[in-house]
Amino acid sequence: MAAKQVCIIGSGNWGSAIAKVVGANATKYSTFENTVNMWVFEEMVNGRKLSEIINTEHENVKYLPGHKLPPNVVAVPDLLDAVKGADILIFVIPHQFVSRICDTIKGHIKMDALGMSLIKGVDEGPDGLKLISDVIREKLGITMTVLMGANLANEVADEKFCETTIGCKSKAHGPLLKELMQTQNFRVTVVEEADVVEICGALKNIVAVAAGFCDGLDYGENTKAAVIRLGLMEMIAFTRIFCTASPVSLATFLESCGVADLIATCYRGRNRKIAEAFTRTGKSIEELEKELLNGQKLQGPTTAAEVHQILKHKNQLER
Repeated sequence: MAAKQVCIIGSGNWGSAIAKVVGANATKYSTFENTVNMWVFEEMVNGRKLSEIINTEHENVKYLPGHKLPPNVVAVPDLLDAVKGADILIFVIPHQFVSRICDTIKGHIKMDALGMSLIKGVDEGPDGLKLISDVIREKLGITMTVLMGANLANEVADEKFCETTIGCKSKAHGPLLKELMQTQNFRVTVVEEADVVEICGALKNIVAVAAGFCDGLDYGENTKAAVIRLGLMEMIAFTRIFCTASPVSLATFLESCGVADLIATCYRGRNRKIAEAFTRTGKSIEELEKELLNGQKLQGPTTAAEVHQILKHKNQLER
């Protein structure tokens, strides 16, 4: 069987961290081509192109400073060049840019390519909820899987132990993706409830905003714990409303994608951090993104607005 070519679409904080994992495994296993393309949205950093810095210094000095990327991870600023010939496409970009990216690469990728979304968010569709993986699948016509979990990017890059969850509706793809992603310190569990895994990854950011408000208002740990518990209950209720094709198992919420990701995000994630700063300073979310996130985009407030519209559409706001 021919070795699989892997492409990572996105090179922010999380995209660069996952590139460390994927790059190392591509070298380790003959299942994969050694070279891993990583699409980089080109920008200038201290007078140099970011892609040039990554390819010469093997470090994303803007979004993951202090961490060396494997030399087989190649930064490619041209999106079509990056995805050309890829057998596995890993999507790790802000969810508001997904449609534009898919429209650009449509017709330029292998029709039998396998996609994996690491994007935490949801979209609005004519019937309410639209999962990001479904947006990609419908636009590109490829099979999609998802990866979510308690995976704070800097800790993954530091190779600190953590777990993650791959949601894969077809069991056949599970072993391949587990081999690509699993390391001694990045442990993978594969489950079939891919939609539940993905919804957890989106909704936990909303709860994290509420947790940040608790911190900013000095409400204390008991109140914050109550917010997290109630948030988890609402995540389960929301999932049961919208995942009607099959029963929703509580066991999936006990995987890394569920309660573990929720806890990590509510204590250390960027949504919590910005929500606390918003409460204490009164500055806008946009100002705080620039000041504290190095220009990266926050997902929680956007997802909250989208979920509100989805629930309103379904007359479920008071449930």
